[in-house]
Amino acid sequence: MGSLDGRSAIVTGAGGGIGRATSVELARAGARLTIVDRDAATLTETAREVEATGAKVISHVADVSVSAEVAGYVRAAVTNFGRIDAFFNNAGIEGPVAPLAEYPEDGFDQVIAVNLKGVFLGLRHVLPVMIGQGAGAIVNTASMAAVIGLPGSAAYCAAKAGVTGLTRTAATEVARKGIRVNAVLPGVIATRMTRSLAQSFDPADPAAAWDSMAAAVPMGRFGTVAEIASVVRFLLSDEAGYVTGVGWQVDGGWINCEVPNA
Repeated sequence: MGSLDGRSAIVTGAGGGIGRATSVELARAGARLTIVDRDAATLTETAREVEATGAKVISHVADVSVSAEVAGYVRAAVTNFGRIDAFFNNAGIEGPVAPLAEYPEDGFDQVIAVNLKGVFLGLRHVLPVMIGQGAGAIVNTASMAAVIGLPGSAAYCAAKAGVTGLTRTAATEVARKGIRVNAVLPGVIATRMTRSLAQSFDPADPAAAWDSMAAAVPMGRFGTVAEIASVVRFLLSDEAGYVTGVGWQVDGGWINCEVPNA
């Protein structure tokens, strides 16, 4: 299902969580990988897991908010694999948690730089390669926070809403050039980032915040990184050949469903 056999794929934010799980998923689907993260140590761990599948992989340390460094990982992928067929534009941070009226300006700037500008720069540098090829598939990481308001997360919500706008714009521009652009909108997923948010929401009792977040999901549980990775693999494959401009919700029903009565 969703074969990527022999295709060249880039994954940013590959050092852990959804990025690592998706790197391994794409490798198992046959892709040759360029994995990107600003943390060299976690990137090395991901490379080991990818190599265990038998896939070819190169690691590239980069800050996705810096245009020259984004150009560097794109150049590395093309140099090593000759082309870019699939791109998971995923890197992101959670940022501070604070009421909007008290939100730190430097924290807002940092979240926008990584979560929104980083996605823009990825598109800006990868799209010319794909346009030249006349083919390609891209998945950007947005969030359920692109659709609903999350108290204390103004920068994160603004950035992820922006990602959905970039996705639709890019999809419209390149649909007739053989390129598809979609977004995945994860809900609450069991990752380091979610645990960090639980700690921020209730420093005195992060376990209670964690349980409260899970209880708010109509399905009554957190999602797994594997559940996101499988959707990304599908969207990057030919099986999704008539899908573009879509924000694919993987949120246990959070956006569209009510929490069932206990």
